[in-house]
Formats: sequence, structure tokens, C-alpha cells
Amino acid sequence: MALLFADEDFPYPVVQHLRDLGHDVVTTREAGLAGVGTEDPAILAAAVKLGRAVVTMNRRHYIALHGQSPVHAGIIVCKYDDNVAALARRIDSAIAAELDLNGRLLRINRPHPTQVP
Repeated sequence: MALLFADEDFPYPVVQHLRDLGHDVVTTREAGLAGVGTEDPAILAAAVKLGRAVVTMNRRHYIALHGQSPVHAGIIVCKYDDNVAALARRIDSAIAAELDLNGRLLRINRPHPTQVP
């Protein structure tokens, strides 16, 4: 089980699936940071303060933030997938493969079309 902080652009149905998989996920809306123009560095700082890894679709900005300051509770950048349950399972598997998310950048990609069952 991981402590996660879902960025504003992260799909809520994936959040629900991650919760079903046992992860403790707080959204930016639940934290009062959605819809008020909170910039990505402030989102990451809030996640650090809460000891939570950020999960986001905003790959470019968060990869850059990781490069600028790798001191965080984890950053999980994802590519969108219409199959939200499958995306949640890929995130869950990637988290399970790590001993510790602190300072880690995890990239969650869609499977290649030939790899889809």
C-alpha cells in the first residue's frame, strides 16, 4: 500500500481503482488545491509535506521537477489509458516492485498494442 497524492489532471476513476487495490490516495480536490491555479511545484511540495508520492498524467513537468529536486516521496508519471482498471493495475505493479518510493521517478506507459491480451 502506498500513500499517493493525485494531481489535478489525474483521472478520478483511476484513483478509485487504486483505492480498491489498497492504496491511500488523496486528490488535489480533497486537499483544497484544485481549481485555484496551484502550480506543479506547489503540488509536489504539498505531497512532500504529506509524505505522499505524486501520481500524475503531467509527465513533462514532473519529470523536470524530479530533475530539479529529487528529494520527494516519489513521482509516478503515467500515460493515459482508456482502460482505467488496467492503468491502476500497472501503477500498483510498479509500486509493488519498489522497496521505497522516496526520490524515485516511476514511468507508467501504455502497453504496446501487441502486448495487450
